[in-house]
Amino acid sequence: MSHKRTCASIATLGLALLGGCDRDPAEPNREYMPDMVSSMAFESFSPNPLTKDGRTMMAPPKGTVSRTQELYAYGPGPEEAARAARELENPVPETELVHERGQIAFARWCSPCHGLTGQGDGPVTRLFPRPPSLLAPHAQDLADGQIFHVVSWGQGLMRGYAQQIEPRDRWMILHHIRKMQYDAQVQAAQAAAAAQPAAPPPESPVPPEASPEPKP
Repeated sequence: MSHKRTCASIATLGLALLGGCDRDPAEPNREYMPDMVSSMAFESFSPNPLTKDGRTMMAPPKGTVSRTQELYAYGPGPEEAARAARELENPVPETELVHERGQIAFARWCSPCHGLTGQGDGPVTRLFPRPPSLLAPHAQDLADGQIFHVVSWGQGLMRGYAQQIEPRDRWMILHHIRKMQYDAQVQAAQAAAAAQPAAPPPESPVPPEASPEPKP
């Protein structure tokens, strides 16, 4: 009896599968055990009644660290910035490709406020306070580690960019800043030399007065 039931079930399933081949392809077929195929979808930034905070894109658990994240052992504030200035040095070797990447990263992340030349004349300054020039003597005297700390944590009105800029790119940006500062020093020295008045030409020696020739 059980053998007959099994054969009947197989025959019924076969007929059902064959019957699906004759359906209109423009019409949806019947689904058997769709599982999560037809689950309700939410947009990333839309409200979600199923989560605790009511948001579809939930925040990661506290203390989560990305697998590619490099931990930064310095906190915010001037004391930590001074410690970074003493302890950190630029680990990225200075090459032509590094300067090119640093210039691209500076133009992408820094130029809206600091301008492409680092003089603090970016387009954002039309509506917000102008940042100090990166070419000023004070900025040139800052240690590499302190500038890296400012880029990472921010300072004053400037927010930190640690989440947007990878540590290696931050160091490359620093190489580009140093290059702009060096070029500014060279231009200032050339301008100062050109502004100096030209030295007068040396006076030619006055020939002694010719003595009269003795008469014979």
